[in-house]
Amino acid sequence: MKIDARAVNATLQAPGALRAIILHGDDAGLIRERATTAAKAVCADLQDPFRVAILGREDHDRLEEETTALALTGGRRVVWLREAGDSLLAPLQHSLGLSSDTLIIMEAPGLASRSKLRAFAEKDRQCGVIGCYPEEGRTLEAAIRQMLSAQNVGIDPDALGWMVERAGPDRAATRSEVEKLALFAGAGGRLGMEDVRACIGDAAGVSLEDAAFAAMAGDRRTADAAAERALTTDGSSPVVLTRVLLSHIHRLRRARIAVDGGASRADAMRQLRPPVFFKRTDSFGQAMMIWSASALLRAAEDTQALELACKQTGSPDVVLCLRHIARLCAQAQQMRRRH
Repeated sequence: MKIDARAVNATLQAPGALRAIILHGDDAGLIRERATTAAKAVCADLQDPFRVAILGREDHDRLEEETTALALTGGRRVVWLREAGDSLLAPLQHSLGLSSDTLIIMEAPGLASRSKLRAFAEKDRQCGVIGCYPEEGRTLEAAIRQMLSAQNVGIDPDALGWMVERAGPDRAATRSEVEKLALFAGAGGRLGMEDVRACIGDAAGVSLEDAAFAAMAGDRRTADAAAERALTTDGSSPVVLTRVLLSHIHRLRRARIAVDGGASRADAMRQLRPPVFFKRTDSFGQAMMIWSASALLRAAEDTQALELACKQTGSPDVVLCLRHIARLCAQAQQMRRRH
């Protein structure tokens, strides 16, 4: 059966009568994290060879054998399969028919909605099927806050917002950054904007921001150099670049609408959350006055279309991003000349 998003955490922490949990989706880091949570709910020590069996692709044929094996030390067993696919449908069906309380956990990244394994598991009451996709917006914000809270670390709202805007699509990478922040703050500590920027404001993130700010201000040379550095040297993905750019455009549009409504440029920037970093206020203010609200809306729509294009298999995503940056620069330069 499909597990509702609101019940995912409770299900993973207490699988109960479920005999199998199938984790699918695009976020491999989140799949691994959730598989670990479910496994630890049954056996806290994942190194226990009598209660935990982890099977790679080459060992999938041992599923039935491991499902019926007895735990010599007592307690429920876990059989954890990596790289699961439709070839496991028949073995899973047979294993579920055996007299056993073993919990079968399957990591199945990229499992299609038309998959026979997924179709069977979604209808079987003994199975729990959980989608694992990159978290965004408030969902990601809540996840980061929860991770920090587990380490007894607080975070200021503007610092959290800044981190969410720059988080990549992989949960494992996000958790790594959170652990770095928790170590920096220490138990009982609290993180501010400068703390977060100091810990995770790496070269890639700075390059992405440089590209976005320069493109919207019409600075072609800086935008091209920053985008190429982020994509080819720093290892950022084109999708992350589009998201940073889209976030910047949305913030520009909110500020521009405030100015059109009578607010001063400084007040419009101060109203944003998180506020514009003081070293970037000049570039932000310049772009805000160059672009109209309607032009920014079109730029946002074009950038959303770019993100979808970058996600297509085999697309020349880096080339598409660089071309988009150049187009935004040209538009900004044209609008600047009109002022």
